[in-house]
Amino acid sequence: MAYIYVAGPLFNTHERWYLEQIAAALEGAGHRTFLPHRDAGIFKSEADRPRLFKADMQALDECDMLVALLTGADHDSGTSAELGYVYAKGKPCIGISDDVRRLNNLIWGLCGEGKKVVRTIDELVATVAALAAG
Repeated sequence: MAYIYVAGPLFNTHERWYLEQIAAALEGAGHRTFLPHRDAGIFKSEADRPRLFKADMQALDECDMLVALLTGADHDSGTSAELGYVYAKGKPCIGISDDVRRLNNLIWGLCGEGKKVVRTIDELVATVAALAAG
């Protein structure tokens, strides 16, 4: 099974809750996940920056693939940076969004030219299973 970095905006309870649902579904399918706010912690002060950055970078380096929650009028800058980093490492990137607005074209490209963008958690689990199987 795969080790999956679950990226997304962490600015409110709803975003964090939905990311937790994504991680739980992937874990239920037998995968291991890294969820930044759960596994590294939440940014509370400037003193947290070095520890959070190092934990996130270690997980990005160790993951087999990345899942990115891509919602909102514009994609979260941190999520976009994580996507770019993992893509540059040659690892699969999967987007999840049921937002009716278009994806940023670069983000679309990083997610397999749109072929790895799903709308639901069930679709995500199936896509990850196919990628993990080779």
